[in-house]
Amino acid sequence: MVEQRLIDENFMRQALNEARAAFDKQEVPIGAVIVSEGRVIGRGHNLVETLQDPTAHAEMQALTAATETLGGKYLPKCTLYVTVEPCIMCAGAISWAQVGRVVWGADDPKKGYRTYSERVFHPKTEVCSGVLVEECEALMSDFFASLRR
Repeated sequence: MVEQRLIDENFMRQALNEARAAFDKQEVPIGAVIVSEGRVIGRGHNLVETLQDPTAHAEMQALTAATETLGGKYLPKCTLYVTVEPCIMCAGAISWAQVGRVVWGADDPKKGYRTYSERVFHPKTEVCSGVLVEECEALMSDFFASLRR
Protein backbone atom coordinates (compact mmCIF):
# COMPACT_ATOMS: atom_id res chain seq x y z
CA MET A 1 0.00 0.00 0.00
CA VAL A 2 2.80 2.45 0.89
CA GLU A 3 4.68 1.51 -2.28
CA GLN A 4 1.60 2.19 -4.45
CA ARG A 5 1.12 5.57 -2.77
CA LEU A 6 4.74 6.51 -3.59
CA ILE A 7 4.25 5.42 -7.21
CA ASP A 8 1.02 7.43 -7.40
CA GLU A 9 2.72 10.52 -5.96
CA ASN A 10 5.58 10.22 -8.46
CA PHE A 11 3.26 10.14 -11.46
CA MET A 12 0.98 12.82 -9.99
CA ARG A 13 4.03 15.09 -9.80
CA GLN A 14 4.46 14.54 -13.54
CA ALA A 15 0.79 15.45 -14.04
CA LEU A 16 1.41 18.57 -11.93
CA ASN A 17 4.27 19.49 -14.27
CA GLU A 18 1.81 19.29 -17.15
CA ALA A 19 -0.63 21.45 -15.18
CA ARG A 20 2.09 24.06 -14.65
CA ALA A 21 2.67 24.10 -18.42
CA ALA A 22 -1.03 24.91 -18.83
CA PHE A 23 -0.77 27.63 -16.15
CA ASP A 24 2.14 29.20 -18.03
CA LYS A 25 -0.07 29.37 -21.15
CA GLN A 26 -2.88 30.97 -19.13
CA GLU A 27 -4.94 27.80 -19.45
CA VAL A 28 -6.85 26.29 -16.53
CA PRO A 29 -3.98 24.37 -14.90
CA ILE A 30 -4.97 20.74 -15.24
CA GLY A 31 -2.45 18.12 -16.29
CA ALA A 32 -2.61 14.41 -17.00
CA VAL A 33 -0.31 11.48 -17.67
CA ILE A 34 -1.15 7.91 -18.63
CA VAL A 35 1.11 5.12 -17.43
CA SER A 36 1.53 1.58 -18.69
CA GLU A 37 3.92 -0.86 -17.04
CA GLY A 38 5.65 1.93 -15.12
CA ARG A 39 6.21 4.13 -18.19
CA VAL A 40 4.42 7.30 -19.28
CA ILE A 41 2.78 6.61 -22.64
CA GLY A 42 0.67 9.75 -22.90
CA ARG A 43 0.62 13.19 -21.39
CA GLY A 44 -1.31 16.37 -21.81
CA HIS A 45 -2.50 19.61 -20.31
CA ASN A 46 -5.43 21.87 -21.00
CA LEU A 47 -5.26 23.57 -24.39
CA VAL A 48 -8.86 24.84 -24.55
CA GLU A 49 -7.91 28.51 -24.97
CA THR A 50 -4.86 27.88 -27.13
CA LEU A 51 -6.76 25.70 -29.60
CA GLN A 52 -10.15 27.42 -29.08
CA ASP A 53 -11.51 23.89 -28.62
CA PRO A 54 -13.80 23.07 -25.68
CA THR A 55 -12.77 19.40 -25.87
CA ALA A 56 -9.01 20.05 -25.55
CA HIS A 57 -8.88 18.99 -21.90
CA ALA A 58 -5.75 17.46 -20.37
CA GLU A 59 -7.30 13.99 -20.17
CA MET A 60 -8.35 14.07 -23.83
CA GLN A 61 -4.83 15.08 -24.89
CA ALA A 62 -3.31 12.30 -22.79
CA LEU A 63 -5.79 9.68 -24.04
CA THR A 64 -5.03 10.54 -27.66
CA ALA A 65 -1.28 10.32 -27.06
CA ALA A 66 -1.58 7.01 -25.16
CA THR A 67 -3.76 5.30 -27.76
CA GLU A 68 -1.37 6.43 -30.48
CA THR A 69 1.57 5.05 -28.50
CA LEU A 70 -0.09 1.68 -27.94
CA GLY A 71 -1.76 1.51 -31.34
CA GLY A 72 -5.21 0.75 -29.97
CA LYS A 73 -8.22 2.45 -28.42
CA TYR A 74 -8.45 0.45 -25.19
CA LEU A 75 -6.28 1.10 -22.12
CA PRO A 76 -7.35 -1.52 -19.55
CA LYS A 77 -3.84 -2.03 -18.15
CA CYS A 78 -3.14 1.70 -17.84
CA THR A 79 -3.45 4.28 -15.09
CA LEU A 80 -4.53 7.85 -15.79
CA TYR A 81 -3.20 10.45 -13.34
CA VAL A 82 -4.95 13.82 -13.49
CA THR A 83 -4.61 16.78 -11.15
CA VAL A 84 -8.37 17.46 -10.91
CA GLU A 85 -11.36 15.13 -10.95
CA PRO A 86 -12.40 14.55 -14.57
CA CYS A 87 -15.45 16.33 -15.97
CA ILE A 88 -18.33 14.33 -17.41
CA MET A 89 -16.95 14.61 -20.98
CA CYS A 90 -13.54 13.30 -19.99
CA ALA A 91 -15.07 10.61 -17.76
CA GLY A 92 -17.03 9.39 -20.77
CA ALA A 93 -13.88 9.21 -22.90
CA ILE A 94 -12.03 7.45 -20.07
CA SER A 95 -14.87 4.94 -19.91
CA TRP A 96 -14.85 4.34 -23.67
CA ALA A 97 -11.08 3.77 -23.50
CA GLN A 98 -11.67 1.31 -20.64
CA VAL A 99 -8.84 2.81 -18.59
CA GLY A 100 -7.97 0.38 -15.82
CA ARG A 101 -7.31 2.90 -13.06
CA VAL A 102 -7.96 6.62 -12.59
CA VAL A 103 -6.13 8.67 -9.97
CA TRP A 104 -6.76 12.35 -9.31
CA GLY A 105 -5.65 15.00 -6.86
CA ALA A 106 -8.31 17.66 -6.26
CA ASP A 107 -12.04 17.00 -6.28
CA ASP A 108 -14.21 19.22 -8.49
CA PRO A 109 -17.58 19.56 -6.75
CA LYS A 110 -18.91 21.94 -9.44
CA LYS A 111 -17.98 20.22 -12.71
CA GLY A 112 -16.50 16.86 -11.73
CA TYR A 113 -18.15 13.77 -13.14
CA ARG A 114 -19.46 12.71 -9.71
CA THR A 115 -21.70 15.78 -9.75
CA TYR A 116 -23.67 13.94 -12.42
CA SER A 117 -23.19 10.26 -11.64
CA GLU A 118 -20.88 7.88 -9.81
CA ARG A 119 -21.43 5.29 -12.56
CA VAL A 120 -19.65 6.72 -15.58
CA PHE A 121 -16.39 4.80 -15.68
CA HIS A 122 -16.09 1.27 -16.99
CA PRO A 123 -17.22 -1.17 -14.26
CA LYS A 124 -13.69 -2.59 -13.92
CA THR A 125 -12.04 0.84 -13.53
CA GLU A 126 -10.45 1.40 -10.13
CA VAL A 127 -10.67 4.97 -8.77
CA CYS A 128 -8.36 6.71 -6.31
CA SER A 129 -8.60 10.37 -5.30
CA GLY A 130 -6.76 12.81 -3.08
CA VAL A 131 -3.20 12.13 -4.27
CA LEU A 132 -1.11 15.29 -3.64
CA VAL A 133 -4.42 17.08 -3.11
CA GLU A 134 -2.85 20.14 -1.47
CA GLU A 135 -0.51 20.81 -4.40
CA CYS A 136 -3.28 20.25 -6.94
CA GLU A 137 -5.70 22.54 -5.12
CA ALA A 138 -3.04 25.23 -4.61
CA LEU A 139 -2.26 25.40 -8.32
CA MET A 140 -5.95 25.84 -9.15
CA SER A 141 -6.37 28.47 -6.40
CA ASP A 142 -3.31 30.39 -7.59
CA PHE A 143 -4.62 30.40 -11.16
CA PHE A 144 -8.07 31.70 -10.31
CA ALA A 145 -6.64 34.24 -7.84
CA SER A 146 -4.43 35.58 -10.66
CA LEU A 147 -7.56 36.19 -12.76
CA ARG A 148 -9.08 38.37 -10.03
CA ARG A 149 -6.09 40.73 -9.84
